[in-house]
Amino acid sequence: MIIGSSKFLDIRKTTKHQAMVVVTRGESPGLSLMNAPNFRAPLGPPAIQVASGEQELLEASAAQRTEAHVIVYAVRHSAQVLNVTARLPGTDKSLPPLVVMTPRSGWWHCAAERGGGLACWLEMIRHLRAQQRRRTVEFVALSGHELGYLGIEAFLSARPGLAREAVAWIHFGANVGAASAVNNLLQASDDRIDRLASDSLAESGIPVNRRTARGAVPAGEAELVHQGGGRYVSIIGANPFFHNPADRWPDAVDVDSVAKHIVAFNRLAEMLCDGMIVHSEQKSGR
Repeated sequence: MIIGSSKFLDIRKTTKHQAMVVVTRGESPGLSLMNAPNFRAPLGPPAIQVASGEQELLEASAAQRTEAHVIVYAVRHSAQVLNVTARLPGTDKSLPPLVVMTPRSGWWHCAAERGGGLACWLEMIRHLRAQQRRRTVEFVALSGHELGYLGIEAFLSARPGLAREAVAWIHFGANVGAASAVNNLLQASDDRIDRLASDSLAESGIPVNRRTARGAVPAGEAELVHQGGGRYVSIIGANPFFHNPADRWPDAVDVDSVAKHIVAFNRLAEMLCDGMIVHSEQKSGR
């Protein structure tokens, strides 16, 4: 049976089995690990994730009703992880800030999964720092993406109300500029910011292949901004090596595509800093 990660969680909640063996299957062979959205509150039986190459052996063993023993030993230790933050102060402190975020953690080397978003994030800091803008811009590179979005939870917890108070959030999600057939997903809170982002991407020659339905819960850390009533735009790409050890430089990354995304979103950030979007409390139709 081939299922998605959400269906797997449903099965894990209701199964009466004492353990599970999960064959992970991505577009590329190997061990393509799933995230742990319930990291804070684990549920269901222990699950062992194995590489796609083990499927034939496991299916044959199951057909022969081969007996297997699963021994699980797990200990939780407290650890400290870090978000990386930066602030470019604007000249008008009365203006609500623009917030730019991207995850900085993931499985394996995650060169394309995280590299493109981090490159866009860093280049936006460099680009806006060279200019004098009225609006303050807050930047955060988030840890704990794969463990239930721990980083954005901590960031927002320390800044109550920021989700809604910010003029907008830009979210660089997974696989920005990955070396694959372009399959960009644009997620936006409203038509206005969607149009600004789409026009800027088009000017850089980047198509929008998919959109999250307006009002639907977005994927990635933008979910928490959505829940907080904030305005946001989020870009997520496609990657044949997603969550796979083969997601490595240079084969997994399209540098030219990353550069185009950088130009497009720097342009968008300038527009947001210059008042092309009104504050969330002034919006209508939400």
